[in-house]
Amino acid sequence: MTAPLLSVRNLTTEFHLPDGKIARALENVSFDVMPGQTVGLVGESGCGKTTTLMSVMRLLPASGRITSGRALLKGNDLMQLSERQMRAIRWRDMAIIFQGAMNALNPVMKVGDQIREGIELHNLMDREAAEKRVGELLEMVGIQRARRDQYPHQYSGGMRQRAMIAMALACSPSLLFADEPTTALDVMIQAQVLELLKQIQKELGLAIVMVTHDLGVVAEVCDTVVVMYGGKVAEYGSADFIYNQPQHPYTQRLLASFPGLNEPSDNLASIPGTPPRLTNLPTGCRFHPRCEVKVDACARVDPPILETSPAHYAACHLCKGKEAIFA
Repeated sequence: MTAPLLSVRNLTTEFHLPDGKIARALENVSFDVMPGQTVGLVGESGCGKTTTLMSVMRLLPASGRITSGRALLKGNDLMQLSERQMRAIRWRDMAIIFQGAMNALNPVMKVGDQIREGIELHNLMDREAAEKRVGELLEMVGIQRARRDQYPHQYSGGMRQRAMIAMALACSPSLLFADEPTTALDVMIQAQVLELLKQIQKELGLAIVMVTHDLGVVAEVCDTVVVMYGGKVAEYGSADFIYNQPQHPYTQRLLASFPGLNEPSDNLASIPGTPPRLTNLPTGCRFHPRCEVKVDACARVDPPILETSPAHYAACHLCKGKEAIFA
């Protein structure tokens, strides 16, 4: 059996706020990423999707603390490495496409120089070879080599996103994180960026972890889905199973709120209430204040993650199955 490329186990992250309060952004988050697989992290804003990526890459702001858990990349626990060791791993073994390409690119530095910077930082090749590599990367993402000397403001939004993808691929990582890669792009450009990611993944054998709130994107590109709510995993399994047989009430409501092409409706379903404040989390199941099918236990007892069927997991008192052990 093939070993996971990345195994996240019981990852818990907190933020220490200026007023002295602690925001529990992640709690006991666990999932696997297999080689060549695309995993989607989905859920409402503030549920912990981006924090999961930043925690694994160890790029949290100063207020962030990883209090427990592991993240095994090729068997090495990233949580146990020094910052110097992490710098050697970032971009070479795992890289990230940040949300908002215009803000992620240096506005006063030529695009080609920004891509070459990562290559030279890791001493992968000399200057001449690095320049050749920059041209190859730009062409790979559909940008002419001649545009390597232009600045980010001279690129369209779609081109800036493509340049970010080229930068992330500069050191040939095996794992790519994509944080809302189609945000602020029009529908046609979104489709082109997603198609580019699928093409590059096929050519290079990359594994991708994609953060998105767009269930259409998940259905299009993801093999596995991790549904998050209030900093915890609500449901986790194959995209096909979750779309066709969602077990958690939150997943069911998310899917019901997404407009269908085959069965159009004038009225979209919605989820009453608002997501929980991370500084004042409810007792029991974090979704119970908004859940329409809750039972008495939901307000008192935090539900364990159950394996409801092979390789499918849900954290709900209404689900049936054996308790999952993520060792």
